[in-house]
Amino acid sequence: MFAKRLFHRALVHHHQGVGRGGGGGASAPAASPADAIQMDAQISTHCGVPYTASLLAFDPVQRLLAVATLDGRIKIFGGDNIEGLLISPKSVPYKFLQFITNQGLLVAISNENEIQVWNLEFRQLFYSSQWDVNITAFAVIERTFMMYLGDENGLLSVLKYDVDDGKLQIMPYNVHIHSLIERSGVSLQDPQPIVGILIQPDTFGTRLLIAYERGLLVLWDVSEDRAVSVRGYGDLRMKGQINGAQGDSGEDQLNTTIDDSEEEREICSLCWASREGSTVAVGYITGSRRLPVIVLHWSAGSAVHSNKGGHLFVYGGDDMGSEEVLTVLSLESTAGLESVRCMSRTDLKLDGSFADMILIPDTGVPDKSRTSALFILTNPGQLNFYDGGSLFSVQNSKEGTPLPEAQKFPVAIPTLDPNITVTGLYSLTESEFPNISLKKFCARKNAGHFISENMKWPLTGGVPNEMSLDEDHAVERIYIAGYQDGSVRIWDATFPVLMPMFVLDGNVADVNLDGANASVSSLAFCSLSMTLAVGTTSGLVRIYKLREHTGGSSFHFVSEFKQEVHVVHHGKGFHCYVAFLSANSSVLSLLFMASGGLLAAGYQNGQVAMLDPSQLSILFTVDGASGTNSPVVSLGIYSVAASAAKADQSKKDNPQNATLSRDVLLSLTKDARVTVLDCTTGVMINSHIIHQKQSSAISMYVIDAESDETQTQLSEDKIPSQGQTGKDGNDLDKIQTQGIEKHLKNASQLSQNGGSDSLLVVCCEDVLLLLSLASLIQQASTEDETCKTLLLVSSFQKHG
Repeated sequence: MFAKRLFHRALVHHHQGVGRGGGGGASAPAASPADAIQMDAQISTHCGVPYTASLLAFDPVQRLLAVATLDGRIKIFGGDNIEGLLISPKSVPYKFLQFITNQGLLVAISNENEIQVWNLEFRQLFYSSQWDVNITAFAVIERTFMMYLGDENGLLSVLKYDVDDGKLQIMPYNVHIHSLIERSGVSLQDPQPIVGILIQPDTFGTRLLIAYERGLLVLWDVSEDRAVSVRGYGDLRMKGQINGAQGDSGEDQLNTTIDDSEEEREICSLCWASREGSTVAVGYITGSRRLPVIVLHWSAGSAVHSNKGGHLFVYGGDDMGSEEVLTVLSLESTAGLESVRCMSRTDLKLDGSFADMILIPDTGVPDKSRTSALFILTNPGQLNFYDGGSLFSVQNSKEGTPLPEAQKFPVAIPTLDPNITVTGLYSLTESEFPNISLKKFCARKNAGHFISENMKWPLTGGVPNEMSLDEDHAVERIYIAGYQDGSVRIWDATFPVLMPMFVLDGNVADVNLDGANASVSSLAFCSLSMTLAVGTTSGLVRIYKLREHTGGSSFHFVSEFKQEVHVVHHGKGFHCYVAFLSANSSVLSLLFMASGGLLAAGYQNGQVAMLDPSQLSILFTVDGASGTNSPVVSLGIYSVAASAAKADQSKKDNPQNATLSRDVLLSLTKDARVTVLDCTTGVMINSHIIHQKQSSAISMYVIDAESDETQTQLSEDKIPSQGQTGKDGNDLDKIQTQGIEKHLKNASQLSQNGGSDSLLVVCCEDVLLLLSLASLIQQASTEDETCKTLLLVSSFQKHG
């Protein structure tokens, strides 16, 4: 139905363009992106971590993880495979991302300084505002709707999100670096951007540490509107590889001296390094030979030793060209900063270039509790996590203890481990078998545990669909994916939250099958018989029955030259009961015929085979037309009316018409050739190259005939007449218009004559072709083999 709607709208758009004179001529205006047909297609479901993921945020109360991307998307992860996708109107990277805790609101700031507020309940952008200057720092006050914002001019602003009117309000309070300098007596020549804002714990947002680019640190009291403490780079205490600055939160005397004997260094990261916020760790850009310390995070120690230390997570600071690692330093302090000691160091290797990291607290109060998990985001789209308990226990153990292994993020549909190769979404509404049987025989244990059993999954937020909680619901759709290791995974796709159901291994128990673990290259599924076909790069085609009876305990192997029967011992679940090997070439396309009784297969070497799983036989294997070995990229079935041969008594003895009384198989090769084959014998009826230009064919689709009423309405109301196409229309447009009008208006007559008004849509890399199926089949092959029945040619162009 979608294909029909898409075709009709494209057809109307094409002729409207002709009517405006866009068909040709020097004076014809070029088509603009605004002229493109709008289908209002939207993404309904997205699974996994986007490849362009770049930022992380966490709500410690609702236990939700947010992942921002470089292309304007935000992915939300909760518990029980709950995932959500937010798509910004602009495909722009984000540089700041933070939850308004426990309110279902997420604040994101783009690289273009657009401030966005997303409502997670409605999955909508509730508010956006363009900031006039470059935003360089951002922090939300925990458990409030207030937030601090720092910019490139050294101005600290205060914003508040008003829930009632859904807008961000700019509060009258702000702190400019010039006024701060005047009040503190510090001498600075040029304004400095604010590069970091840390809200001091237990102050309810009234005290914050403001970090300026060139090393100035100011502990500011908002309620008293004054600087409590000021530090410069020269005031920092050096402890080996650990940089720290200490400020007494109760100190009234200001340290107004900046030591110029030390070279100023730019601040690029900072974090609190104590539970109460009396010590801060600062990362700097130290020169061209060492990487800047771009990430710092602090994890407090246990409650018993709350003031004696914790763990500092550091990314950067190593020599250029060093292996990328995330360093975890175990620090201990007995009497302030002077007594800080590094007790141990652990380097966590990364499986890609570093993007971001975040610590997950075991309660809803960050910086006041231990870390329960560590998430590390690397490129492209790799999200791994460590259990906090096992990670810190390694640091406290003796040397030589193996490091804990990073656990892959438990995505609903794995794409990289293993590598996904082919997918398909299938409806079960026409199934003759109870869909509930899929639940009954669901081998969930085969799906495996995504994380170790001794680990506690830290994400538990989100509200699942009430219907998805009903284990007795009928499965209406399934999502099937094939993988490079030869396995196939199946999910229940009835609801937006995909639930894993089966993992089908490529191996067959007790049978040594060559090519069993070859990469899956094609899939086909018949909902009427609940039959799944899996094609591989080795040429093997495996057949499964997704219902209770799977062919007993026998397995059949069928090739062109032999047939083998093996007695196997299947466990619970669904298993392969027959495998075909018709060609030693990769299977690129599979298609079930009718109710699943026959299966057509197209191969990389251009061959086409017809397999009969019920009779365990190969009906035929034929080579490509005219000796070509172009890969078969798509297959189609076309049912010709039985009365076709009787339509014209003068042609009743025509052998070609006799072949049209049965179904025909359509084969599309990469060189844009459509070959028509007899489904029973494999005899070629005809073959045509439908597009002469160098454009690789991708797929084809058969659009079935509609009712006479719909066709008449389309031809009369939606297709302009020849006189309406405009004088500037070129000859090709006029010919196409006349051909389509004739095809649609004579649909009833064509059907009465044994033909059909069905259409064939062929998709190439840069062009879409539309053909009349009846004319294509009836047209005899010529020497140049060029198709003469094209109704529409539409090119794809990139704008902008």
